[in-house]
Amino acid sequence: MSAGGTSLFRCANCGRPAPTEGFPYRCPACTGHFDLAAFDYAPPDPGAGRRGLARWAAMLPLPRQADLVSLGEGSTPLIAVDCNGIEVLLKCEHLNPTGSFKDRGAAVLVSALRAAGVSAAVEDSSGNAGAAFAAYSARAGISATVYVPAGAAGPKRAQIQAYGAKVVAVPGPRSNATQAALKAVAQGAVYASHAHHPHCLAGVATIALELWEELGEAPGSIVAPAGQGSILLGLSLGFEALVRSGKADRLPRLVGVQAQACAPLWAAHHGGPTALAWIQEQETLAEGIRILRPVRGDAVLGAVSKSGGTIVAVSEDEIRRGLGELARRAFLVEPTSAVVWPALTALAGTLPGPIVAILTGSGFKTSAPLSA
Repeated sequence: MSAGGTSLFRCANCGRPAPTEGFPYRCPACTGHFDLAAFDYAPPDPGAGRRGLARWAAMLPLPRQADLVSLGEGSTPLIAVDCNGIEVLLKCEHLNPTGSFKDRGAAVLVSALRAAGVSAAVEDSSGNAGAAFAAYSARAGISATVYVPAGAAGPKRAQIQAYGAKVVAVPGPRSNATQAALKAVAQGAVYASHAHHPHCLAGVATIALELWEELGEAPGSIVAPAGQGSILLGLSLGFEALVRSGKADRLPRLVGVQAQACAPLWAAHHGGPTALAWIQEQETLAEGIRILRPVRGDAVLGAVSKSGGTIVAVSEDEIRRGLGELARRAFLVEPTSAVVWPALTALAGTLPGPIVAILTGSGFKTSAPLSA
C-alpha cells in the first residue's frame, strides 16, 4: 500500500500512515479505516487511448510502475431522458464490463493486490462487488473467494462462479456475509473489501472526471443509490479535486437514495444518530444497498451536507414503478438502480441542473421482475 516506500493512505481515525508492507484493511494501531492520503487532479494520459481508467492512471493510488488490471471499464454513456418535462442525464454505469459501477473500484483494488504480490483474497458482497472482484481477480491471476447472502440474486452468484471464484453462501441478512468474511480474515486471509479499501473510492471518482469532461462543467445535481455510499464519496472526491485545481467552479448537489426497508443514512441525515435505533435490515428489492452499518457513514453524510444535498428513502412499490419507467425508456437496470427514478420524479423540479442520475447495475443480473 505504498509508492516508493511512502504510504498512499492514512488512518481516518488516528492519522497514522498505512503500513507500506502487507495489505491490511484497517489500521493496526486503532482499527480505524484508511483514507487516501491525497487525491489531486492530473490531466488524462493522451497515450492511454479514449477508454478506461488507464486515462486517469496518474490520479490512482497505485505503486509506481504498477500495471492497471483493466477490462475496459469506464467511459460509460451519458444519455438524456425526460422526467416530467425536465431533462435528466443518465450515466449508464450498468454498461461496465461486469454490469455495474463496481468495476471501477475493482480495477484499482485488484491492481494494488497484484502489485503487492497477493495471490488469494476474500470479499463479501450481495452480488455486484463480488462479480467485479471475481472478474478482475481472474484477469490478474488472483484466487478469489466471495461470501454472499444466501438470498442473493441467482444470476449474480452464477456470474461470480463463472469467473472461477469460490462462492460461499451465508444464511441470514447481508451483514452475516461480512461477518463470515471477517472470520476468514482472522484466520489469515487477505480482505479485499470494497467498503474498507479506499482504492475503490478513487476508482469511482473517475465518474466525476468523466462527467466534467462530457458536460464541460460540473453537474448541478447528481442522484445516486446509496448503501455503503461509495458513489457519493467517490463523486465528492473527484469533484473536490477538480475544484481545487480550478477546473470546476462548484460541487454538485449530491442526493443519495435508499430503500425505506434499510435506510440508515436517511435516518441519520434527517434525525441524527439517535434515529438509527429505529432502523432495521429488512428485505428489499434493492439488495445492493441493503447495508445496515455503512463503514464510512459519517463521511458520506459529511459529503452530502457539504454539497448542499440530501438523502431520501423510497418504498418497495416506488422501486417497482421505477424499474418499469426506466425499462420503458429502454434502460434495463436492477432494482438497486431503479431507486433513482422515484427520487427524480419527486425532486427534479427542485434540483439545479444539469441533473445527472447514476444507473449502477444491469437488469440482466437480477431475478426480480423488471417491470411494474
